[in-house]
Amino acid sequence: MLAKWIFLMCLIVCIAEAHELNSIKLFNVENYGAISDGKIDNNVAFMSAWNEACNWNGNASVVIPNGSYMLNPIIFKGPCKGWTTFEIQGVLKAPITHSFSDISWINFRYIDQLNLTGTGTGILDGQGPWVWGHKHVLMTMSFDFVTNSYVQQLHSINSQNAHFSVYSCENMVFTNLTITAPHNSPNTDGIKLGMCKGININNVHIGTGDDCIAIISGTSKVNISNVYCGPGHGISVGSVGNEGDESIEEIYVKNCTFNGTSNGLRIKTWAAPLEQPIKASNFVYEDIVVIDVENPIIIDQHYCPSGNCIHQVPSRVQISNIHYKNIQGSCKGDVAVSFKCSETFPCQNIITEDIYLWSNHCTQEGPSYSCENVNGVSYGEQCPPPCI
Repeated sequence: MLAKWIFLMCLIVCIAEAHELNSIKLFNVENYGAISDGKIDNNVAFMSAWNEACNWNGNASVVIPNGSYMLNPIIFKGPCKGWTTFEIQGVLKAPITHSFSDISWINFRYIDQLNLTGTGTGILDGQGPWVWGHKHVLMTMSFDFVTNSYVQQLHSINSQNAHFSVYSCENMVFTNLTITAPHNSPNTDGIKLGMCKGININNVHIGTGDDCIAIISGTSKVNISNVYCGPGHGISVGSVGNEGDESIEEIYVKNCTFNGTSNGLRIKTWAAPLEQPIKASNFVYEDIVVIDVENPIIIDQHYCPSGNCIHQVPSRVQISNIHYKNIQGSCKGDVAVSFKCSETFPCQNIITEDIYLWSNHCTQEGPSYSCENVNGVSYGEQCPPPCI
């Protein structure tokens, strides 16, 4: 009988310990001295809450309650011992003066299993209007070497530089985000991906002064769906093609809308020397709506935004296996589809299928195709008439 009683007590203790490990331990920043007046720096309180949450032997949540919290540039670093949630219920305000060595405002590094959520009310306020045009400005939030994580239900406004920068990350989901900055704000990319793999971006509304989404060197296996882009410069792959850049592969963009953007679907590569050729290949753009877009579909392998690039040579980026399917809507420019490919490495297997783009209606005076050094095939309804 005594043995059974001891066994039962041990079982109860084990169940209690397991429940404690599986439950979420809350670390409210106000309990660490955070003050929500929008003026006082809260770095010490936030870092104390993060350190205890990250080292909690189980699932933990750093909670930023309603209110306005000033935060200077800060790095939240792992690894952590379990799933770590960073829950922003209030407003975080970026500094308008900072050390010139700072690149990011809020940086998450070396973390596996991060859940960053704004719970629908959280706001990141970059306070960009105070510093746009200055040399030293901050990316709102950056992720470096973060894996198996979520960023969701958050609103980022008026970033000083890019809103979200994602570098060397794997298996991340960005969902239910609103990203906004004025159309004339400089370098305010929405989401910027570099050296990443397995990134999913869905149900995101982006309006900025630069690329809504920028996919740069070394990125692969990206799925983008249900993104509304406008204003901005569209969804861009590149610029890529300088020494040290790596291939970009397996990009899938579906069910997206571009409204009033300068570009829609853009691939851009530098016309620059490159010892070893790299690839931009295996992209699918499907079920896309464009509304008054200047350049709905564009491949530009002569990319030189300054107009005075030195050592300009044919691009050594091989673009191949790009499929454009069911893309419809109105364009403001004279050219609806522009393929300016490399003389040295012509674009290969470019497929256009059911493309219908118009100014007012499909006539000889409407928008046109433009093709240079491109090999491929066209299927289905095509307006304007294709040149491949």
